[in-house]
Amino acid sequence: MAEIKLPEVELNIYSPKNPVEVTVVENYVVTLEASPNFVRHITFDISGTDLENRVRIGQSIGILPPGQDSKGREHKLRLYSVSSPTSGERGKPHLISTTVKRTIEEFEEKIYLGVASNYLSDLKPGDKVKMTGPSGRRFLLPENAEDFNYLFFATGTGIAPFRGMIMELFEKGDYKNECALIFGCPYRTDLLYPAFFNEMDQKHSNFHYLPNISREDRRPDGSKYYVQTKIEDEKELLYPILRQDNTLVYICGLKGMESGIYLELLKQGLSDYVEIKKELPENLNDIPRGDFKKFVKPSVRTFEEVY
Repeated sequence: MAEIKLPEVELNIYSPKNPVEVTVVENYVVTLEASPNFVRHITFDISGTDLENRVRIGQSIGILPPGQDSKGREHKLRLYSVSSPTSGERGKPHLISTTVKRTIEEFEEKIYLGVASNYLSDLKPGDKVKMTGPSGRRFLLPENAEDFNYLFFATGTGIAPFRGMIMELFEKGDYKNECALIFGCPYRTDLLYPAFFNEMDQKHSNFHYLPNISREDRRPDGSKYYVQTKIEDEKELLYPILRQDNTLVYICGLKGMESGIYLELLKQGLSDYVEIKKELPENLNDIPRGDFKKFVKPSVRTFEEVY
């Protein structure tokens, strides 16, 4: 297996006590069709700041929403994954972007709006934002990224870093290994950046876009489609990639999704992607889903960012 050389990165060039002010340059919806979920792509101009050329794909930026909570405390920092490649949005190093879902929840018959997500979603080009970062040192592409195959598993806005990573892998035009994006969402209207990923799938024979819709169709056995079920459902495509010793797995999205992926990898005999922490029962299905990570953790070939 090729050595995994993660790049050295700088962290917290700007802190919550010393943020930098940047300008919004674009803010648009990234679903193809009308959806009950509002997800937006937001790009910031960081020119003239110390962030320029110092933020890598796989890292996060922090946003400080203005105002105070009900107890009079300043709103807390929120982290958002960068969705533009290291070279910058559209190859411009002074532009970086993120992907934001507007949080709207009902609790005890009252509607609650996520402070930072709604603040960001309402911004218009020309508006100013206080930013911190970057943060994150492990969820990165290796320096020798072209030496590896990749399986990217994402749910919801966990797709953000993979947009930038896929751009980065293919932007030079000489990436020859295999790359698959397995994306899960409840409904077809929730597919994020579908035009881009479909175009990449058609343009590059070594890129595979595998969307999974969990609440519409059912698998032949009646179970739902989830990101982990693609390992079995697309076994003819994915198994040969996973069997290669230069394949890396990246997981980003809702906390808990990783357990289903690790369970399926073990069922398929692909134990190189997990490290066993304690002895597993003979029947893996006997492990309660919430307890699965008591038994396993990611191996050096697996990168995880869940929230």
